Amino acid sequence: MMDSEAHEKRSPILTSSKQDLSPHIAHVGEMKHYLCGCCAAFNNVAITFPIQKLLFRQQLYGIKTRDAVLQLRRDGFRNLYRGILPPLMQKTTTLALMFGLYEDLSCLLRKHVSAPEFATRSVAAVLAGTTEAIFTPLERVQTLLQDHRHHDKFTNTYQAFRALKCHGVREYYRGLMPILFRNGFSNVFFFGLRGPIKEHLPTASTHSAHLVNDFICGGLLGAMLGFLFFPINVVKTRIQSQIGGEFQSFSKVFKTIWLERDRKLANLFRGAHLNYHRSLISWGIINATYEFLLKII
Repeated sequence: MMDSEAHEKRSPILTSSKQDLSPHIAHVGEMKHYLCGCCAAFNNVAITFPIQKLLFRQQLYGIKTRDAVLQLRRDGFRNLYRGILPPLMQKTTTLALMFGLYEDLSCLLRKHVSAPEFATRSVAAVLAGTTEAIFTPLERVQTLLQDHRHHDKFTNTYQAFRALKCHGVREYYRGLMPILFRNGFSNVFFFGLRGPIKEHLPTASTHSAHLVNDFICGGLLGAMLGFLFFPINVVKTRIQSQIGGEFQSFSKVFKTIWLERDRKLANLFRGAHLNYHRSLISWGIINATYEFLLKII
C-alpha cells in the first residue's frame, strides 16, 4: 500500500521531467540529419586524407601516381597531415548542410509547391549544394596548403587565410563557379540515385548487412560522380592554386590545361583512377556512417 502511495507521489515528478525533456528530444530529432552528416564527414576525412593529398598532387601537376608518392615521401610524415584542418572544417560543415538542408528543403517544398516529388527533391539538392559553396574559402586554403610551392610562404591554416586577406574578400572565393556547378549537380545525382541503387542490392536482414549495403551504395555513387566531375575538379584546383593576379574564367583555364596535356583526354583524367578508389572508400564511409547514426539517434 505504501509502495503504491509512494509511486503515486513520484508519478507527477516523473511526468513533469518527461514533459521538460520532450522539447529537447524534439530539437535533437530536428537536427539529427545535420549531426549525422557532420560525424560522417569527420570519420571520412580522418581516414582518407593521405589519399586525397596524393590525388591533389596529380590533379595539380599532371604527374603519375609513383611520382606523387615520391613527392609525399620527400615531404616527410610531418607534412603528411599538413592542411587537414581546412578540409576537416569544410567537410564536417558542408556535409552537415548537404544532408540537413536537403531533408529540410525537401519537406518545405513538398508542403508549399505542387510539383512531382522528383522535381522538389532535385531543387532541394541544388539549393543545398549552392549553400555549401559559402565555405569555398576553406577549400581554397586547403588547396594552397597542399601545394608544395607554397610551403615556404605559410605553415598553417591561419597564415594561409592571412596571406589571402590583402587581396580582398573575392580572393577567398576564387574557383567559386566550378564548385557551384559540381556541388549542385552531384547532389542531384547522389540523392536521386541513392534509393534506387539500394533497392537493387540484396535484401539486408541484419545490422551488419545494412551497413554493407549502405557502404556499397554510397561508394558506387561516389566513385561514379567523382569520375564524372573529375575534369571540373582539375580546373578548380588549378584556379585555386593561384594567389593574386587575374581571375581567369573556367573556359580559359580549361583550355590552358588541355594544351599543357597535349590535348589528350587520358592526360586530363590523370589521377582519375586514384580518385575513383578514394571516392569509393570516402562515400562508402560517409553513407554507411550517416545511415548508421541516423538509426541510433
